Amino acid sequence: MIRKLLRRIFRRPEDNARTQAASSGPVHIPRAQHGIAREQLLPAARKVCDSLQAEGYQAYVVGGAVRDLIAGIEPKDFDVATSATPEQVTAVFRRARMIGRRFKIVHVMFGRDVIEVTTFRGDSEAVTDEHGRILHDNVFGTMEEDAARRDFTVNALYYDPATETVVDFHHGVADLKQKTLRMIGDAPRRYREDPVRMLRAVRLAAKLGLVIDPDAREPIRSMASLLENVPPARLFDEMLKLLTSGHAVRCVRQLREDGLHHGLLPLLDVILEQPMGERFVMLSLERTDERVREGKSISPGFLFATLLWHEVLADWEKRKQAGEPSIPAMFEAMSAVLDQQAEKLAITRRIATDIKDIWLLQPRFEQRAGKRPYRLLELPRFRAAYDFLLLRAGSGEVEQELADWWTDFAAADGPTRESMLRPEEAPKKRRRPRRKPTAGAAAAE
Repeated sequence: MIRKLLRRIFRRPEDNARTQAASSGPVHIPRAQHGIAREQLLPAARKVCDSLQAEGYQAYVVGGAVRDLIAGIEPKDFDVATSATPEQVTAVFRRARMIGRRFKIVHVMFGRDVIEVTTFRGDSEAVTDEHGRILHDNVFGTMEEDAARRDFTVNALYYDPATETVVDFHHGVADLKQKTLRMIGDAPRRYREDPVRMLRAVRLAAKLGLVIDPDAREPIRSMASLLENVPPARLFDEMLKLLTSGHAVRCVRQLREDGLHHGLLPLLDVILEQPMGERFVMLSLERTDERVREGKSISPGFLFATLLWHEVLADWEKRKQAGEPSIPAMFEAMSAVLDQQAEKLAITRRIATDIKDIWLLQPRFEQRAGKRPYRLLELPRFRAAYDFLLLRAGSGEVEQELADWWTDFAAADGPTRESMLRPEEAPKKRRRPRRKPTAGAAAAE
């Protein structure tokens, strides 16, 4: 208690800046101004808030869900922030489990719906590494302190389902309407605490159509190297969110402008500097964005397969020119590229398997004779590999005629397919070397 009081008395300048916006107290915005109706929330999120409030705790839908609803976007997740401790939350709900090390949270389950419940975080000196990245931060606090600890003003919004009021400590609603993404507090310090915030700034700006505030954007290029200290699994999760946001093209361009593409996907900067590689990657991202906007499913394996394909091609060609057999050379090239990628992004084993399957099927599209096209059609990964082939044709990497042939062959009936097959080349007969007569045989003659 004394330590916490001393921290407040001897607060650093950047800490004062961080809470200055909230010094006059929060703004309570009624439904008529923010436009969010209680019925727009996931029923499970409403039930969590109602149940916690009935027990005497504060409970609000918080962060991205509130931000997206105000922006007219359907949220993917509904998180709840509360004054109840994790132990108190688990006592309220029968199906709840506590998770997390850096900061304990509770997952409350209602059928297939999972609501993430976090206790208000306190304003404390967290345990950090030598670069300033927070390693352990499990101190609870007040709602005001929790708002000051959030990254961007548009994420520090709290919605009370009981009153349909948005509680806004840092003028996030105004920033959202003014199309500005503003950092809470001192941007360099916040990036040191969590370098992933630099990626998050790019993703949120693209998703919401916001302009990153100069104070938040200016330090990014000089601090991009801090991403090297982020665990690969967490970096992979953030990159996946960015590339499947429905605004991947804009995100990648922003990454390049801010110098964040170097080291994220090793060699992505090299790919984007090659005319063929850039056309291929951008076409892939454009089609991914279209699918997201249309509500269609997307495959992370397919997406990362497109991003790394030209590096596999380059390595494969190099190995073949060195005299390695084609198929073994392909396996070696795939492993080399994925191993290099694993140094930065912890691609899961399942996704890596999907990537390899898509790559390995590409040479088989050249085989259009005999039974091989039929066998290819029956493979589980045919559709993903075929879509990959269409991208290659669309970018000019392979002839469009090859993609059109497979499009027609897949849709044709039996007799038509039979007529489309290419003549199968007869295998060349190996000539046996002529035996030289032995000395004994020559003497007998």
